[in-house]
Amino acid sequence: MSNKVIAGVAVAVNTEGFMTNPAEWTREIAVEVAKEEGIGELTENHWKVIDFCRSSAENGKSPTLRTITNGTGLTTKDLFALFPKGPAKKVARIAGLGKPEGCV
Repeated sequence: MSNKVIAGVAVAVNTEGFMTNPAEWTREIAVEVAKEEGIGELTENHWKVIDFCRSSAENGKSPTLRTITNGTGLTTKDLFALFPKGPAKKVARIAGLGKPEGCV
């Protein structure tokens, strides 16, 4: 594990860039990580997903894609539109959570 400065804050990350302490997360960090992930401005639907993931995370682990779609009312297609090329991983990184189970 190492530290990375995101939005002016030093946070602990693992070798894949996932934050290891969800308590260090801020909305400003989310905005910066989203930019790193190629997502410009975070919309209301982005925040709906991010906030849901943070509130339903267990032991710092991000919920599965199915849990996210059931909990937010968005479809899998919606999630791929919001977080292209791997929504579960991108949401987890942006939300300051660990890598989702089953992601390679």
